[in-house]
Amino acid sequence: MIVIPNDNGVALHVVESGPKDGPAVVFAHALGSDLTMWDALVAELPDHLRLIRMDMRGHGQSPCPDGPYPMGDLVDDAGRALDQLGVKGCVFVGLSIGGIIAQGLAAERLDLVRGMVISNTAVKSGTPAIWADRIDAVRKGGIEAIIEANIERWFSRATRRDHPELCDEARARMRATPLQGYLSCMEAIADTDLYESTARLRLPTLAIAGSEDGSVPADMVRETAALIPGSRFELIRGTGHMPPVEKPTVYAALLTDFLRAIGHF
Repeated sequence: MIVIPNDNGVALHVVESGPKDGPAVVFAHALGSDLTMWDALVAELPDHLRLIRMDMRGHGQSPCPDGPYPMGDLVDDAGRALDQLGVKGCVFVGLSIGGIIAQGLAAERLDLVRGMVISNTAVKSGTPAIWADRIDAVRKGGIEAIIEANIERWFSRATRRDHPELCDEARARMRATPLQGYLSCMEAIADTDLYESTARLRLPTLAIAGSEDGSVPADMVRETAALIPGSRFELIRGTGHMPPVEKPTVYAALLTDFLRAIGHF
């Protein structure tokens, strides 16, 4: 299904499941991934929920316009898509850059977001030097130049050893990501610091981290959660940057419990 946001010309690719009158839960994926990273998790969730997954611009089956992509544009894309779908008061689940989008959307559009799950993310991810090095590597060698380093950061040692198919699926998603989309979203992350706006948020929040996350360490996720009064922090042991891929049943239980606790069930 294609959703065409008003005015800005970016038609995000969106997949929905569940009843349209069910409580809406929206999912935003990681850099160099697409909405299929949520497949195993969605299969574990109650079937009365309205589950909405979207490919961000420059990823998956969404268009890849010329850069740059300011983070505000990525946030606006998500908001416009939800407006087109008639969604109000969703729980927005974002992982990595998707979690940055979640924070930005909650700050700007509280009519759309009544609760959020920020997973393996922070108000600011990495340092300018780290992102400059990664961007330089991708410009010189393409996405292939950083795939194996990403796999080590994204997946626990046990997953890399025992479930190489999950790593292969992640490699395929990265290789399928347009170079322009990958670079533009890297630049967006490098330029973003949401400390002030996230510290002003007052909405139900669940923050999830992986014990072996080499991209956004658990302490950074915990510190982000601490900015939001009443937020809940959960650590999923034996996972890296992609806990809904590595341990979808555990992730689904945490998400379902959160939805029940805030009455979004």
